[in-house]
Amino acid sequence: MNDLLIISFRTVFLYILILIILRIMGKREVGELGIIDVVVFVIMAEVAAFALDSPDKKLMHSIVPMLVLLVIQLVSSYFSLKSKKFRDIVDGEPSLIIRNGVILEQEMRKQRYNLDDLFQQLREQQIGSVHEVSFAYLEPSGNLSVFKHDDVQPVLALISDGFIQSSHVELIGKTDEWLVKGLQQLGVNDVKQIFYCSYENNELKFQLKDEYQ
Repeated sequence: MNDLLIISFRTVFLYILILIILRIMGKREVGELGIIDVVVFVIMAEVAAFALDSPDKKLMHSIVPMLVLLVIQLVSSYFSLKSKKFRDIVDGEPSLIIRNGVILEQEMRKQRYNLDDLFQQLREQQIGSVHEVSFAYLEPSGNLSVFKHDDVQPVLALISDGFIQSSHVELIGKTDEWLVKGLQQLGVNDVKQIFYCSYENNELKFQLKDEYQ
């Protein structure tokens, strides 16, 4: 009976603690969880299970690892916010799977993404044929973002957090040199100063980082 009371108390306590930790970690949909988030959640679940399976062990032995995991997640979130390179290493970048109705086989092989998966996700978005698709991106979350020819086309970030996204520049038929020269004409001599830049309606649009505004 004593063990049952301990387990019941720990269940309620850990439930509240995990809710608080998840709240601190921020609002994220399950499909948008990054790799670090998933790892943290899996280990946290194991730690909670250990606390419930071993009522004779001190509860603090489970609380401390959870708090350490919270710190790890917060630190990684901070670096993700500050560093585009860190985000790319941890979460990866969207992969272009279809361009103007053509399936990019090499990219699919690189992402270990097969035709059955592709067609299933197209059907889920009521897309009957790949020839209807202008662009389809496989997101880091595993979701497929699809744009049809008659849709508003995706606006690509040419610069993100001060780094030129060369693959995006190439997709719009331009070069990095063209981008740098265009920004210089607009009074920006260092791309490191730019938080975000895109090319819309034949015009470069950009936003400077806070410290340069």
